[in-house]
Amino acid sequence: MLFRRLRQFMLLILTLAFMLPVVAVFASWSPWGESGAVAAQILREMSGTVLPDYVWTTVRLCVMVAVGVVLVGLSAAATVTMFEFPGRRVFEWALLLPLAMPAYVVAYAYTDFLQFSGPLQTFLRTVLGVEGRVFPEIRSLGGAAWVFTFSLYPYVYLLARTALGERASHLMEAARLLGAPMRRRVLEVALPLARPAVAAGAALALMETLADFGVSSYFGIQTFTAGIYKAWLSMDNRIAAAQLATMLLLLVALLLFLERRAQKRMRFSVARGGRAGAMDARPLVLQGAARWLAWGVCGAPVLIGFVLPVLFMLRPLVADWSVLSWGQFLGWSLNSLRLGAISAVLAVALALLLAFNMRRRPDVPTRLAVELVGLGYAVPGAVIVVGLLLPVGWLQAVAPQSSVGYVLTATSLGLIWAYLVRFCAVALQSVQSGYARIPASFDDSARMLGTGDLGLLRRVHWPLLKRSTAAAALLVFVDVMKELPATMVLRPFNSDTLAVVAYQLARDERLGEAALPSLALVLVGLLPVILLSRTLRAPSR
Repeated sequence: MLFRRLRQFMLLILTLAFMLPVVAVFASWSPWGESGAVAAQILREMSGTVLPDYVWTTVRLCVMVAVGVVLVGLSAAATVTMFEFPGRRVFEWALLLPLAMPAYVVAYAYTDFLQFSGPLQTFLRTVLGVEGRVFPEIRSLGGAAWVFTFSLYPYVYLLARTALGERASHLMEAARLLGAPMRRRVLEVALPLARPAVAAGAALALMETLADFGVSSYFGIQTFTAGIYKAWLSMDNRIAAAQLATMLLLLVALLLFLERRAQKRMRFSVARGGRAGAMDARPLVLQGAARWLAWGVCGAPVLIGFVLPVLFMLRPLVADWSVLSWGQFLGWSLNSLRLGAISAVLAVALALLLAFNMRRRPDVPTRLAVELVGLGYAVPGAVIVVGLLLPVGWLQAVAPQSSVGYVLTATSLGLIWAYLVRFCAVALQSVQSGYARIPASFDDSARMLGTGDLGLLRRVHWPLLKRSTAAAALLVFVDVMKELPATMVLRPFNSDTLAVVAYQLARDERLGEAALPSLALVLVGLLPVILLSRTLRAPSR
């Protein structure tokens, strides 16, 4: 009974904690936070000045990124799934490597190498005698779309590869046996079945694009996220920031709806198609020039999205070791590790609580809490920051002597709260996948032997969930290490992280010093990529 009441209380607190940022953002439009006239006036002023630019820039960026990730991700997935060529096994996991590269690190790397004063254009001017600018300005909307495309295409690649390799295989083989040529099999069988997966992957990539702050701020792109921080930090106008955050949240909600709809269609195609068994499609063996084309389709994304950025960041690092301060780097690393470890432990604990209750008693409060936690990953960090700081401002206006604002902004509590709202969904998904592999008969047997809820979790479930919880902790840890928007605002004084320092140094044009923390983030990001590649490794044909 005590454990059950504790469970209900924890679920209530958890629900309120995850609802607060979103509720606070929407409440800012009501007369409770500010007068309705003031809020309407601010909205009218933004509509005549910056809002059209934010909307137009964000829409154009999303369209370019969507087209880019679909073309790159789908082409790579189709190549490694439908064709046999030397190196295909290597490309299957190498195409995941850009997931280890934060988009803002890719932006720093290409800016350092391709800008007018960078080594490439300097070489062309001094050695080859080329005059003027050789390449277009990388700090532009097109440059941002380039960075996001080759950083985020693995979302489309992963889902499209699954759809083509598992769901379309038997239909492709049936079409081959009926005499259909490869072109017709691809256009009329494989691509229609992969369409929901491609749509879901593109929606995930666009949600990451909308949530980004590092690339848009560094390139000077006027997106909603950049506008939120400008309104809050530069103009000190929290109502304008909240209104922009609301619009951004509505855009993300639309993408989330499209992603969920695409996921449902993917499940429907699985139910209709099933697995192929012995009728798997045979990959077409490529010869001659077709091999070179396949290498180009698969190698270019890896080269542009991972290999070249790493080399570009290593160049200034190797050229001048004297600019590095290893003592400061150690401090930044320890701060990042501390925040990542604390957030990972708390996220896994909350995920275990929710998943266990969802398995044992899937009542309305539990389902509501699970849904809210699951939606947290779609909420951009900028929206979470605004949603957490708005109630602090309201509380300080009512009770100036309250210490709540100090606790949330001068300590790590507010930052860890933001991390949990943002990344607890990652841990929950991993833990729930682990629970899906535990037969319900284990619970029935333990209950017949008189084991209570706490004993069931400790003695039966936990030994079987160790691998899932370890994977969940690793994923949350890496996400926290790379997180930038919330950390920029909510970090305590004199406690910079690797992500924040890399952004600040790159913004100050100290790209040689930014290389070390950036490469450290890439090295950490490789851990979940290795885990994912081992999980998805297909058996040899």
